[in-house]
Amino acid sequence: MIPLIIEQTLTVTVGIADSMMVAAAGETAVAGVSLVDTINNLMLAILAALATGGAVVCSQYLGKKRRDLASAAADQLLLSSAVLALTISLIMFFSNRWLLGVVFPKTEEAVMNQAVRYFFWISLTYPFMSIYNSSAALFRSMGNSRISMMVSILMNIINLCGNAILIFGLQMGVAGAAIATLVSRIIGSAILWRRISLPAYELHTSGFRIVKPDFFFIFKIMSVGIPSGMENGLFQVGKIITASIVAVHGTAQILASSVSFLLATFMLIPGQAISLAIITVVGQSVGAGRIKEARSYTWKLLAVSSAAIAVASFTVLGLRPVLLGAYHMSDEAYRTSWNLLFLHTVIGIPLWPFSFNLPNALRAGNDATFTMAVSLTSMWAFRVGLSVILGARYAATGVWIAMFVDWFFRSVIFTMRFCSDKWYAKRLV
Repeated sequence: MIPLIIEQTLTVTVGIADSMMVAAAGETAVAGVSLVDTINNLMLAILAALATGGAVVCSQYLGKKRRDLASAAADQLLLSSAVLALTISLIMFFSNRWLLGVVFPKTEEAVMNQAVRYFFWISLTYPFMSIYNSSAALFRSMGNSRISMMVSILMNIINLCGNAILIFGLQMGVAGAAIATLVSRIIGSAILWRRISLPAYELHTSGFRIVKPDFFFIFKIMSVGIPSGMENGLFQVGKIITASIVAVHGTAQILASSVSFLLATFMLIPGQAISLAIITVVGQSVGAGRIKEARSYTWKLLAVSSAAIAVASFTVLGLRPVLLGAYHMSDEAYRTSWNLLFLHTVIGIPLWPFSFNLPNALRAGNDATFTMAVSLTSMWAFRVGLSVILGARYAATGVWIAMFVDWFFRSVIFTMRFCSDKWYAKRLV
């Protein structure tokens, strides 16, 4: 877990530094990037869900001591994720302005121009992120998270140096930020792809050899990946809808919400790392038929997640004047950001592990369809439905309150499911 926490910390920290660098181009640049990121996160969530499906399948095969089948499934994961990502990339590349106009129709023209310029370049990164996510998930399924951590460090260094050169040196603004991200993801994906193909690992891929589709393994990966992808994808669609609700209230509310989400992500770094670890731990335990062990590890990891999130949250609150001050916000944006971060700390700490860590344990036991059904029902009923009502009156604050209601409902249902015997009853491998 420690390399995963370090990797997640680096990713979020560099994300914060990234947005601060973009802030040099003005509030409209930050707002434009934040609008694209709502769509960008949707695409990355779909690709990450597919990687999760592959990690669950490979973890269970490794738990059964079938390394040959785990490696065969790994090949199919890389193949299917690359094809999907290339398709998404082409669609986004040629329809970026139209898509942004449909999703955010009332956005200020200056913000929209910045968003289109950023989206043009960032859409090219999806195929490389699919390779990176899939390779990193395969290493995690072996319990080896150190390699992806080291590659992540390199990618973040490249990204920051690229930002410094392209944003400040060449004055390229949001385009410079996107190009730096593209270069870092190309290099990172190439390194991980090469490493996961080495026969020295108990699970490895065929590397540069031609891999033919094998629908036996693709079906198993998709049986977890598709429900998770639909869940994550529609979850991000819900975030886009709520972002469009906030966007109506002006640039200050857009900026406050996007910056607060970024800093809240920093609060949740330990929990996100533990979510990745749970897939490996529970997947291998279920594959080996050790259900009691899977339950015990899950409860312990939830406790660790809650404590670590609390420490990270109060750390962010303590650094609030420095972190928010770096964005050169207006008074309205600053006040709103502070309120959102305070609510997130008070309400989010008890709810998040049970709302997001616990469903990964269920997915690792091949209960992805159930988690999808619960998550989508809760999201559309509470996160989106309540946001329409509360967001119209309270802008970003109302949207965040609706989000917390969503988390509470998910926590209750997922806890009840995990306490039953249904979540591991359906065999995957």
